[in-house]
Amino acid sequence: MDLLSSLEKMRGHAAAREAGPLAREALDVATARTVRRGDQWAQMIEWLRSLDPELRAAVAAESVRQYADFDSDEGAWVKTVRLLQTVGADLPGDPLAAERTAELEKLGGEVSLWWDGEVQSVAEHELAAGRPLSAPVVAFLRRCALEAYRRPEMAALAEKLTEPVLNVGEAWAERAMDEAAEGPWRALLVHAATATSARPTAQWDKTALTLVESLGADTVRAAVLGWLPLVGRPRTFAFTSVRSGPDANLAFDPFNANALRGLTWILALLPAHPDTARALGALVETSLKKVPGLGPVNPKVANAAVTALARIHSEAALAELARLASRVTYKGTLKLLNAALDTRAEALGLSREEVEELAVPAYGLTEVGRRATQLGDFTALLEIQGGKAVLRWHSATGKAVKSVPAAVRRDHPEALKELKTAVKDIDKMLGAQAERLDRQFLARRTWPYAAWRERCLDHPLVGTLARRLLWTVDGTPVGFADGALRTLADDPVEHGTEVTLWHPVGREAVEVVAWRDWLERHAITQPFKQAHREVYLLTDAERATGTYSNRFAAHIVRQHQFHSLAAVRGWRNKLRLCVDDEAPPATRELPEWGLRAEYWIEGDGDEYGVDTTDSGSYLRLRTDQVRFYPIDAPANSAHCCGGAYTMRLRDGAEPVEPLPLADVPPLVLSEVLRDVDLFVGVASVGNDPTWQDGGPGGRFRDYWTSYGFGELNQSAETRRALLERLVPRLAIADRCTLEGRFLHVKGELRTYKIHLGSGNILMTPNDEYLCIVPKSSTATAAQTGYLPFEGDRTLAVVLSKALLLARDTEITDPTIVSQIRRSRR
Repeated sequence: MDLLSSLEKMRGHAAAREAGPLAREALDVATARTVRRGDQWAQMIEWLRSLDPELRAAVAAESVRQYADFDSDEGAWVKTVRLLQTVGADLPGDPLAAERTAELEKLGGEVSLWWDGEVQSVAEHELAAGRPLSAPVVAFLRRCALEAYRRPEMAALAEKLTEPVLNVGEAWAERAMDEAAEGPWRALLVHAATATSARPTAQWDKTALTLVESLGADTVRAAVLGWLPLVGRPRTFAFTSVRSGPDANLAFDPFNANALRGLTWILALLPAHPDTARALGALVETSLKKVPGLGPVNPKVANAAVTALARIHSEAALAELARLASRVTYKGTLKLLNAALDTRAEALGLSREEVEELAVPAYGLTEVGRRATQLGDFTALLEIQGGKAVLRWHSATGKAVKSVPAAVRRDHPEALKELKTAVKDIDKMLGAQAERLDRQFLARRTWPYAAWRERCLDHPLVGTLARRLLWTVDGTPVGFADGALRTLADDPVEHGTEVTLWHPVGREAVEVVAWRDWLERHAITQPFKQAHREVYLLTDAERATGTYSNRFAAHIVRQHQFHSLAAVRGWRNKLRLCVDDEAPPATRELPEWGLRAEYWIEGDGDEYGVDTTDSGSYLRLRTDQVRFYPIDAPANSAHCCGGAYTMRLRDGAEPVEPLPLADVPPLVLSEVLRDVDLFVGVASVGNDPTWQDGGPGGRFRDYWTSYGFGELNQSAETRRALLERLVPRLAIADRCTLEGRFLHVKGELRTYKIHLGSGNILMTPNDEYLCIVPKSSTATAAQTGYLPFEGDRTLAVVLSKALLLARDTEITDPTIVSQIRRSRR
């Protein structure tokens, strides 16, 4: 639409005193989809304002009549509401008030707008006229004021908007406003919303303590701890329009996020309580959940909760810091966690490792993995079974009770709540401690025997993991069975000086096999692979290349899955964007060895929306070499889209050559390559059973086929060795045989070949592909019996598919049945 032409038409209508056509032209301009120049729009608004009151009143009346026929398009609401305000300004009876309010309410469903001058003027007019703005509109204006490119005038307007205290739209905020509507409670929320800095000042704390004192610390804690679990719940009303990029409905309201930060700081000022530490830890994890296109939903809130935990001097807070440090992968928050733990270690005169070990709570367990609680006539048994906590009930006669007794629910609600909370806390902590122990191989951790017994083997929680691992006591390999540490020959070991974790690198094959037999004999399932751990020894090809390994090159992996796995395993990585930028390789620093490992990667493809997300990050990566450098060597980098890696040198520094792989300690080489094998094994597109067509344009078809049915990697070879022992015990053993890379399963309708590396399936005859997308299930372990270790998802997939296909006539899934029967025709 030509705005100047429209303005000329309106002038003509004004000269002829034609109120109806003038109103229609003005509404057409305001609701048009075409982009309008700001200066021309401002010129039109000024001209309308200058009309004589009689004509403007007539135009307003016509606007009221015609308004119902117009539908403001997304982005036109601001123009429409400004037009309605201008035409109706100062006229008797405010003839366009209802229409203006309706347009304003549409903005209440928007996230924010950068072009905020128009709505600011309307809002100021409404406030000056004594007409309050609705809560959604107030929330919208506050979000506009917090935009990175906000105008100072918008910030000044937002300061005038004091009601409601928080923005509506989030469950926790609406609950808080319902429960804290008056007096000191309201003042507390107002003060919390001023938490806009990284950490509180002394004056901020002083004000907060004064407000808390008037309410009571216990009362404040109970209220805030009731609000925090609602953080991250779906919005109470969704935003109206959908923008490109991250879904705003999944993000935190930025105004409320400041209040959340303030509430965490207030909790830190209250007397220490286990529930406080638990709630803050949960808030950290909620705030770091990934949102597509955005990343962590709100790191600022997570960081504030970490800051609060660091200020609370209690065992529970220290335990949460240690647990989070083993689980959090977001670099900024992890840095704060590490700093908090280092500070606490220095204050206690202990090493960081010792602080992490001492921080693990017992959760009321009175012996390793067990706690009995008497509640009236019933006994609650909380036991750790494998990697999970289980709560069981017994009557006074010792008879098992399937569910929580009604008498316990009625007479002991608080004790029951505490038990259920302990189950959840134990499950979280078990995973964190298993990961911490798994990292001790490369940490070169050693323990004095007495300290190790106290903090590991006999610890009520950690002991359930440590007693399923293998150790060396003064160089003698031992495991825990039948109530004592025992050697391979089951001789007890009762004393020692120094303890380390046992690792298969450097061990004779006969010893490794013997320990596998020992674990099986004692029915011990390890929390992570140890006796069955993959060992990556230097190959002839790597001796030939000298300084790099191509063992895991030329793979196609999903970038975001790779990125998450790398972070969990302690690697640093930068997401590749399809832009003109550089990035370092994925790296893992090994300070105990003075080394830095690098895995070279690059983005794949160049078509936005096909090879990238909406925000431009690559969906897939191509993999290349693994190298090792001294830890202080200058960083390498390469273009995100591909190209050679080069070392960035400063101040005349000389380039540093990669280390010969033969000079890398065997344990370091093995563990690093094991990580890389994990990244490829989990994130490779070759593992996706739905990619038979080769993905976009079919360009990955050859890779998918070669990976999905090709030679086995080291982890798949380990899986094959285990299946050789496991398959004969299966109920379907007479239908299964291991041949080369496949587990062959004879069904009634077909014989199936399940690849041991990818879990993909071929059917005889003609090796036709059968697509089965696995579902997460716990049933497989129950059907296969004893497994020597936890955590191999592909093993579970292979076994579950074998159990399914052995009885192929009983399959009811139509997508599977149609493939099997179609291939027979």
